[in-house]
Amino acid sequence: MAVVNQYKFIGIDNNTTGSALDVFPASTPGVNETIIIKSILVTSAGTPVVTVTNNSITAIKSVPLTANQTKELLTQPLIVEGGSGFTIQSSTSDSFDYAISYLNIKKERVD
Repeated sequence: MAVVNQYKFIGIDNNTTGSALDVFPASTPGVNETIIIKSILVTSAGTPVVTVTNNSITAIKSVPLTANQTKELLTQPLIVEGGSGFTIQSSTSDSFDYAISYLNIKKERVD
C-alpha cells in the first residue's frame, strides 16, 4: 500500500446562499483518505457567525465577523477522517468567501 501526500487549496468566492456548503469536491473524503486542515480563512460583506461542522459535530462556531475583514478560524490543525462530512456555513446571506489549505493523505493500493 502506498501513501500519497497532496497539499491542496480550495475556496469559494461570493457565496450568498447562507446554507451549509460541502467543502471538498466529492462532498466527503474517501474512506482511504485523511485530511488535515491547516487554515480556514473567511471573509464576509456582513457580520455572520460562521459554523464549521466535522462529521455532523460543530467543530467551530465563530463570534460574529467584522464586515470586510478576513479572519483565521483555526488555531490548531483540524482532522477530517475519510467517509465523514465537512461543511462550512454562514449565518447570513451576505457575500461570504472561504479559503482552506489542507493536506490530503491518501492510501492507495498497489498491486
